[in-house]
Order: sequence, then structure tokens, then C-alpha cells
Amino acid sequence: MEIYIVRHGETLWNREKRLQGREDIELSEKGREVARLTGEALMDTRIDKIFSSPLKRAYETACLIRNGRDIEIETDDRLRELSFGHFEGQNFSELIKDESLTFRYFFKQPELYVPADDAETLPHLIARAGDFMQDKIEPLATCCERVMIVAHGALNKGIMSYIKKHEIKDFWSGGLQQNCNVMIVDYTDREYRIVDETKLFYTLQE
Repeated sequence: MEIYIVRHGETLWNREKRLQGREDIELSEKGREVARLTGEALMDTRIDKIFSSPLKRAYETACLIRNGRDIEIETDDRLRELSFGHFEGQNFSELIKDESLTFRYFFKQPELYVPADDAETLPHLIARAGDFMQDKIEPLATCCERVMIVAHGALNKGIMSYIKKHEIKDFWSGGLQQNCNVMIVDYTDREYRIVDETKLFYTLQE
């Protein structure tokens, strides 16, 4: 079974470099266009089922990629983005510069990142991503050819950390996904194999 792991389309907060986390931010027009183009490119690709974060930016991306086809979209709270607590809405470029915050380690040395008291840890994120994969995705290997997961930058890296059995220090291995980038993974005989982590199904002229 192939698994397509998709990051949602662009939002205005993406463009402004603001941390979104659990905030329910809508797609920008560019984000919708990229999702539409991805859906058009995949029209002839069989997708048995789509799983999506319930947050609007991911669910709308899933609907646009579905592109009118008769494919079930199931939302799951375990696919919500990492919670950044009271940092949500702030510019992450500014947070990284603040020497008093462990957020400065978030991308470069994630093993040193300690979230605020009202935020979520990376080990917790990976645990819930792994729980979702074991509960919802792996049982489909006997009946599905291809499934899709549409979620978020950190959440999708949580899935990959589960798949690759990564340590926290390697959380960002391969870098942050582009919007509507698709990571393709094969799951056969209870074993995962990475097919492509950088697949784009669209070309967008700036």
C-alpha cells in the first residue's frame, strides 16, 4: 500500500512566518490554487481514502485534492498540528532570535526544545502520530492500494519520525515540507519503505 503524506496549502500566516499550531487558519488564494493543481494532477491516480486534520487549512486542501471524486475524507483529531500554546500567532523568525527562549532550538536542535507550559512536546506529537498510524493506516494495507493523509508541517514530521524510528534530534530530517508537497511511503508486509520525500504534483509560476 502506498501512503501519500501531504502538507496543507499555503495560508497567510505561512507567508507572514507566524506560528499556526492549533489556530484554525484558512488557506490563502495561492494555497487553494496549489491544492487545486495537485488535485488535477492526481485525477487519474487511485486514492482509496483520505484522512485529514480537522483544521480548515488541511481539510480544505483535502477537499480540493479530492477534486469532486467519490473518495471518503475522514478527519481525525490526532492529525492536528503541534500546539505552540501562547506562542501561536507570533513570528517564528523573531522567536528564534530570542536567546531567553528554547524555541531558538526548535528547528536546528529539536532535542533541546522545551515547550511552554501550555504547549505540546515533540515526543507527545510523535506518540499521537504513531497511534494514528497504527490505528487507522496500517490495518488498511490488506484492502487499499493507496491512502492519503493531509495534515501539517510538524505533524507530518511526527509521522515520519514514527516511520523512521528517529530520535528527536533527527525530527526535521529532510527539512520542512513545502505546501502541498507529498511524501510517498510504501507499507508492505508490516514494513515501511520511503519512496519519495520531495514529490510535487504542481508547477506554479510566481
